[in-house]
Amino acid sequence: MDFAFTTEQKAFREEIRDFLGTQSTPEVRGPTGESDDSWENLRGFIHRLADKRWLTLGWPREHGGLAADPMQQLVYNEEMAYQRAPTQIGVGPDRVGPTIMLYGTEQQQRDFLPAIAGGDAIFCQGFSEPGAGSDLASLQTRAVLQGDDYVVNGQKIWTSWAHRADWMVLLARTDPDAPKHRGISYLLLDMKSPGVTVRPLVDMLGDSHFNEVYFEDVHVPRTNLVGEENRGWYVGTATLDFERSGINRIISGYKTFEELVEYCRSERPSSLASTRNRLADIKIEFETGRLLSYRVAWMQAQSMVPNTEASISKLLGTELQAKLARLGLQIVGLPGALRAGSPWAALRGRLERYYLYTASLTVAAGTSEVMRNIIAMRGLGLPRQ
Repeated sequence: MDFAFTTEQKAFREEIRDFLGTQSTPEVRGPTGESDDSWENLRGFIHRLADKRWLTLGWPREHGGLAADPMQQLVYNEEMAYQRAPTQIGVGPDRVGPTIMLYGTEQQQRDFLPAIAGGDAIFCQGFSEPGAGSDLASLQTRAVLQGDDYVVNGQKIWTSWAHRADWMVLLARTDPDAPKHRGISYLLLDMKSPGVTVRPLVDMLGDSHFNEVYFEDVHVPRTNLVGEENRGWYVGTATLDFERSGINRIISGYKTFEELVEYCRSERPSSLASTRNRLADIKIEFETGRLLSYRVAWMQAQSMVPNTEASISKLLGTELQAKLARLGLQIVGLPGALRAGSPWAALRGRLERYYLYTASLTVAAGTSEVMRNIIAMRGLGLPRQ
């Protein structure tokens, strides 16, 4: 493994920094899309990324990308995550688009890939259900083929961006008599279809980023089936592998770590002796996580499939951020729990939101327990219990 960056990759990193210096405003960094103004600012930034073809940097040129190799994509994701800049909205560019390239028909590629690459089609992911989260294959949403349409009935939950999305990638059961990992199909559902109801779920941060979605006799054209009928589980797992392998899960907390170190130096110099070791441990874990992410990108560049390695990177990154948030509150004390706007808030109130935000990271995209099971079975060859 050679993690040295080329001259071209170093120049690309500088180009990203220059771009963010003028385009990544406070209104863009970390927006939730809660208000219409926030949403419009975010969409505008995403369209500027699309104009540079950075939104789909690694896609083939004929589909609207720049055919960037995995290491160039890593440089981009690392720099954007460090600067707290969004790289996309929803799951279209990094998950749905690559999945359609792998399993979709030529017509599906013509219909959806240009819209995703242009930032015009926002996708949400309809996988989890109230009784099917970690055990996703237990999902019960049904899709019954009637003529040229699938008729969908059921419910999805924790669906990020459903309130803003144009489309959903939906896992639904098309053969209820088959074993649970079979009999599932992968569909592209228009969120404007009659019978779709979206209800917001307010999280600990006070945001309604998550949603529950209900389907009542929703018609999905059979032509929107991706891959084979009843083989959608395998299409869905490919989508999840794209989700879990990014360096953003490691680096997105690194600037908060740097801010915490600077706080200790300027505000609590007398506490450095007692906190130095704990901060050093966090620093070592960040560097370890960075190298693990580099390894994933290197494996992809060698046409290898980093299934286990992606789970290792996801597990370490999310657990590390939660650990950093807890340590930050321990070091800062009560001022760390104050929100932005309070004159006594430490780190401009960022620590309070970061702590609440990291609570979900070890659950989203597969719980830490699920990641450990994947590592144990696929990586270490241990038997299923």
